[in-house]
Amino acid sequence: MKPKILILANSVNGLYNFRSELVEELLNNKLKVYFSVPQKNSHDKVELLEELGANHIHAAINRRGINPLEDLKLILEYKKIIKELAPDLILTYTIKPNIYGNWVANYYNIPSIMNVTGIGTSLTSKLKYFVKPLYASACSRADKVFFQNESNRKLFLSNKMLTEEKTVLIPGSGVNVDKFKPLAKENTDQKVRFLFIGRIMKEKGIEEYLEAAELLSENYSNLEFQILGSYEEEKYRKIIENNFNVKHLGYSKDVRQEIKEVDCVINPSYHEGMSNVLLESAAMAKPLIASDIPGCREIIDDGVNGFLFKLKSDQSLKDKIVQFIDLSEDQKKEMGKKSREKVIKEFDRRIVINAYLEEIDKWI
Repeated sequence: MKPKILILANSVNGLYNFRSELVEELLNNKLKVYFSVPQKNSHDKVELLEELGANHIHAAINRRGINPLEDLKLILEYKKIIKELAPDLILTYTIKPNIYGNWVANYYNIPSIMNVTGIGTSLTSKLKYFVKPLYASACSRADKVFFQNESNRKLFLSNKMLTEEKTVLIPGSGVNVDKFKPLAKENTDQKVRFLFIGRIMKEKGIEEYLEAAELLSENYSNLEFQILGSYEEEKYRKIIENNFNVKHLGYSKDVRQEIKEVDCVINPSYHEGMSNVLLESAAMAKPLIASDIPGCREIIDDGVNGFLFKLKSDQSLKDKIVQFIDLSEDQKKEMGKKSREKVIKEFDRRIVINAYLEEIDKWI
């Protein structure tokens, strides 16, 4: 009988977009793969993972909810899934699957690998007094804990949430450099286009992005600030709709089509594990501008393949955008070239897959 691996995640989108190559590799290694996500069978990404050969199990998760009854229900659901499936190894991603999935894995004495994809506000706001002991408890039960940047790893270690020998540092989720590669633009006008990719919410830095766009509209008439993503916070809808040099692109099934048409990708986020937006854009040879935070600064060599700006400062972001605009076309192309070179050398997804295979080989 084939060994069974169960993957617990809070969204099939992230699982497919950033980990489908890992799933495919596990299947190629004669393992049976199951994945539990809140999306149902009809979701297009669920169908794509099933086409690869993985098996879908539905589990309802409120990613941002803090209702203890909802979380208790998720724990019981995980207990039911794990008891019936009896996997040989469990892989977990994101906060709730990381905490509750590892509790249940330990309860049934099943080895597990946790991936801290980012800490968000969970360990930097008032929530930390509630989340920290839960995360520490889960880390004590996990067999290995993967971190996507050194800052998050140090945070967990300094708070004595786990021991150093249990940690593994990986380069984010990595990026498929064969899929994300330079593509020719179709636009031939003289506009300079910038792109924000992410959920439209304060924590993603949308306010700074919009304010910088407003400040620059006073002196530049050839700029377009694009936004690709859904509204997480509706209060920004009217602001975006009423800003003449801001264009909301909605949702994309293939972000490569939007990335290829812009001159620079901007990530003004307040926190990241390792920014997949920057990794994919860099792989497509785009210059980058981002907040000077862990998860962004590892990808950007300031002044070489992009610029870092002061966190939560629309003025600093504006200044970096002006620096980019003032570059010659050759300098912009060289920045893009350096972006791709850096990603190939340091962030190829194969590095992440190999790290998983090395650990999985110890258990199966």
